[in-house]
Amino acid sequence: MSRDQLQSAGRSEASAEAPFLELLARGASADAYEQPVLLARADGLSPERVAALEHAKVLALRVRSEMEGRRRREAELSALFETAHDLAGLRDLDAVLQAIVQRARSLLSTDVAYLSLNDPAEGDTYMRVTEGSVAARFQQLRLGMGEGLGGLVAQTARPYVTDDYFKDDRFQHTSTIDAGVRDEGLVAILGVPLMLGPHVIGVLFAADRRARVFEREQIALLGSFAALAAAAIDTANLLTETREALGDLERANEIIRDRSGVIERASDVHDRLAELVLRGGGVHDVAAAVSQVLDGTVEFAEAGAAPGDALEVSRAEGHAVRHGDDWVAAVAAGGELLGALLLHGHPGLDPVDQRTLERAAMVTSLLLLARRSAAEAEQRVRGELLDDLLDARDRDPRLLRERAARLDADLDATHVVLAARLDSTAADADHEAAARRRLWSAASHLAATRHGLAAARDGGTVLLLPLRPGDTATDLARRTAGDLGTAVSEAVTVGASAPVENLTAHPDSVAEAYAEGQRCRDALRLLGRTGDGAAAEDFGFLGLLLAGSRDISGFVERTIGQVVTYDAKRGTNLLRTLDAYFACGRSPARTSDELHVHVNTVAQRLERVGRLLGPDWQSPARALEIQLAVRLHRLSSTARH
Repeated sequence: MSRDQLQSAGRSEASAEAPFLELLARGASADAYEQPVLLARADGLSPERVAALEHAKVLALRVRSEMEGRRRREAELSALFETAHDLAGLRDLDAVLQAIVQRARSLLSTDVAYLSLNDPAEGDTYMRVTEGSVAARFQQLRLGMGEGLGGLVAQTARPYVTDDYFKDDRFQHTSTIDAGVRDEGLVAILGVPLMLGPHVIGVLFAADRRARVFEREQIALLGSFAALAAAAIDTANLLTETREALGDLERANEIIRDRSGVIERASDVHDRLAELVLRGGGVHDVAAAVSQVLDGTVEFAEAGAAPGDALEVSRAEGHAVRHGDDWVAAVAAGGELLGALLLHGHPGLDPVDQRTLERAAMVTSLLLLARRSAAEAEQRVRGELLDDLLDARDRDPRLLRERAARLDADLDATHVVLAARLDSTAADADHEAAARRRLWSAASHLAATRHGLAAARDGGTVLLLPLRPGDTATDLARRTAGDLGTAVSEAVTVGASAPVENLTAHPDSVAEAYAEGQRCRDALRLLGRTGDGAAAEDFGFLGLLLAGSRDISGFVERTIGQVVTYDAKRGTNLLRTLDAYFACGRSPARTSDELHVHVNTVAQRLERVGRLLGPDWQSPARALEIQLAVRLHRLSSTARH
């Protein structure tokens, strides 16, 4: 070929490549590269020209493919680099995993991408991150180990791909997985393992809602993302372990510092308590010292004023017990409960501080025992004075007052005599004697704190206590039964006399009141009300038999006083109607004949009686009391006239 022919051929090839270079320059689609060849044929160009264009097209498409591959690899490398950068600055594991799944979905151009992790504690696999998913059931899937495509990947530690999930029988189908995949509409699925060393910890998936063949490069790319995801999880686990280790060290240091402070406080309270005992301090001095050491409010409380359940647990276990935001430490000696130390507003008590509170309770019990030893002489003197009052040995009012004044008691005040007795059955004579001693000790302590007297008598205990303003004999009896029962941890029944005045002028009244209290106590036991307290006024008309004074007017007033007052103020005949009603066998018709009034009048009067006496006034027990009161009132009225 001549030089001119070669130059002509070169110009021809150059002109053939020109349109394809333009297409490459503007990044046209692959379909656009057919256009120059089709136009040349349509224009009837020579076969040589068409062949040159075909050759140029093939070269251009090859260049285009190479350029797209390079761009794709650059994008993949960029995405991997960004993900690695995210991993290097890991702060939130969920955010890093979400970014990995998003980039995998974008680069592989799939409809959905998701990541599942194994849960060794539950023995299954759960969906951790999803991107592009629209089905709630799919997003919440938990799969058994070895189930589904992910199970096959986990078993073999190799990538697996299916172009049609429901037609693929290489892995185990389950109704749960198939339902979730069907809800999501997935067809083609690619799964690659997440590896930590030799162990599979999860699977990274890319999936389409249409049939698709995943290329080798795409499988390798998803595998790279899976490696980054595994590294992110491993890094997060290491960070968590590091933070936990640092937290443990910090807590250990705090405990060491705290222990040091606690030991110092324990030493301080030991020194303070020892000093208190040596200089003869009291119970409240102990509470004040412990309050300062424990940085709280500590007080001594009588057994009846402390929380009952917590106090019993503390006494049984020998330790301080938490009660709400407070702590209760029983103060006990032998089998007797003396009271409690209460620490207020300190729910987070340290074990060593708890032991300090318990030690303070022990010191308190020792101080109380010492004080009791000194008080026993005084108790014996109190008992001797009460014995003299009961036996009427000393009738000189001046001497009685002087003896009482030395014991801080006022015999000119109104008093109530109470007969108390234990109701439990002792195993033997020794246990019974010990129980009686505990009751006498508790009663003596109660009498001393309430400016009264107490003595052991007739197998029980008798107390002479002043009656406070606003109190009744019943109130005092019930309160005393509760206090003594709590102190000895057994049921104590208490009968009370009516209030007694002028004890020094009428010493015999004490013995009579004691007999009345005994009758009330025995009546309580016969009625099955052991462990309770009552006075004669609590037994209705039976109280007339129990009371030493036979307070008939008081019984009438308590029973029908409102009816009597109503008649007196309004000039009505309710009481007469009531008397006739009972005399006529509670027949309204016969009552109307007896009174010569209309039966409606009788009904209206009885309705008024019911409003005054209460709706149960015709019950058998009330009716009997009312009938007796009406007759006693009639008899007393006749006697006055």
